[in-house]
Amino acid sequence: MTRNPAAEAPEAVACSGLTYSFGETKAIDGLDLTVHDGEVFGLLGPNGAGKTTAIRCITTLLPVPAGRIRVFGHDAAKERMAVRRLLGYVPQQLSADSGLTGRENVELFARVFDVSRRERAERVAQALAAVDLTDAADRLAKTYSGGMVRRLELAQALVSAPRLLILDEPTIGLDPIARTSVWDHINAVRAATGMTVLVTTHYMDEADQYCDRVALMHHGRIRALGTPGELRSGLGERLRAAAGATATEATGALPSLEDVFRDLAGSGLDDQAGDFRDVRSTRNTATRVG
Repeated sequence: MTRNPAAEAPEAVACSGLTYSFGETKAIDGLDLTVHDGEVFGLLGPNGAGKTTAIRCITTLLPVPAGRIRVFGHDAAKERMAVRRLLGYVPQQLSADSGLTGRENVELFARVFDVSRRERAERVAQALAAVDLTDAADRLAKTYSGGMVRRLELAQALVSAPRLLILDEPTIGLDPIARTSVWDHINAVRAATGMTVLVTTHYMDEADQYCDRVALMHHGRIRALGTPGELRSGLGERLRAAAGATATEATGALPSLEDVFRDLAGSGLDDQAGDFRDVRSTRNTATRVG
């Protein structure tokens, strides 16, 4: 039998039974998650769902007390440095130093990620060019706009030429033009390098437009997984069935990914009866798609 090397390649991220608690609060509850090599994967969920904790475990910033995480086949608990060499990470909190220039910020990350001295200047220049900051590279970061700062942080994450780029709310607080600019640069680098992107976001339009697959996380577990289109279609079918109409009889647009988010995060996930607001939310959505 002919071997297919591509079929044997490890997944970019493979979490199995991951559990993490802060005291008596279980932030992640037996998480199973797979991110394919080369895809843009969105991890969505309400505040407190466990997204950032999962990200910090994957990046080795938090230990793995129970379960397993593999990043391109490397065990995140036992091979932390090997995992870190594969990653670029943009956290929620600002990580750029306002007292340094853009170039100095990226150079600092190049040293942190052990980019060789021989390659450092070229890699820094490439990272700045990839996010269109060459002309502003020698200005202090404190003079940058919000969108420029996020692009600078993206350059910091890209300087190590990562196979996996992890973005935790990369466009939070930015205006629509700046959000689009950040995503344009992410997609340009991905197209050029084939890197995998794992992103958390509360902007459902971003997830719908840019992610190949999304997972909706709630109370530390994955509650729904698929392409944005599959999740929207699935909710539409459930709502039409609840309204007593078949898919062929019903008319109207599919629900949005935001509707899917509200449906999964706001009703029925705790095996409880719910309340009036849950019923009203479902009926309002059904009215739009029926």
